[in-house]
Parts: sequence; C-alpha cells; structure tokens
Amino acid sequence: MEKQDLQQLKTAFADTRDFLLALGDEKRQLIIMALLEQESCDGLRVVDLTEITQLSRPAVSHHLNILKQANIVSVRSEGTKNYYYFSNMIDNVKDMKKLIDQLLNLLEEKEVNQ
Repeated sequence: MEKQDLQQLKTAFADTRDFLLALGDEKRQLIIMALLEQESCDGLRVVDLTEITQLSRPAVSHHLNILKQANIVSVRSEGTKNYYYFSNMIDNVKDMKKLIDQLLNLLEEKEVNQ
C-alpha cells in the first residue's frame, strides 16, 4: 500500500466527513426520506416535515440546519415561507462512492498481499 493511496483515502474521508455525519442520524434520515418521497421538487416546509416525521418543530429546524451545513439541502423563500429541497446530494453521493471505491481497492490489495 503506497503512501499516496493512503493520502488520497485520508482526503476522501475529509471531503465526505460532514456528509457522512449528517447521514448517520436517524432523524435526519427521516427528513431525507420525506424529501425523496416528495413527487415535486418544490421542497417541503418545516411544518410539512414535522407532520411527516413526527418530530417537533425545533428538532426539524435543528436537523435541517445540519443538513444545510453538509450541503445536502438548500432553502428557498417565498414571502415568509421557507421550502427545503435537495441541493448537492448527487455530488455528495458521488464523493461517498469514490471514498468507498478507494477503501475497497485498498482493502482488496491488502488482502491479496497477505
């Protein structure tokens, strides 16, 4: 295993850290599932998400902030109403796939060399 491979893996972990942490929470997974189940791409309001997830309004807002920081959701305002929708999810998933592929390659290489 080369140092360059390990450095690339370390960089891939760093690039996906916020995304993985955001995905790892069961309540945030509920919000992501609610957004995925939505037929239109218009987004959902906090009140919609509280109804769907059965989480309190402050809990939904807290988890949406974490998802925003991880560039998973964005917010669009219409007057006083805020709509949350996926922003960068595809790029994040591609980065995670790249991390998994790198990790799998290194583990397979290590297994072959044993």
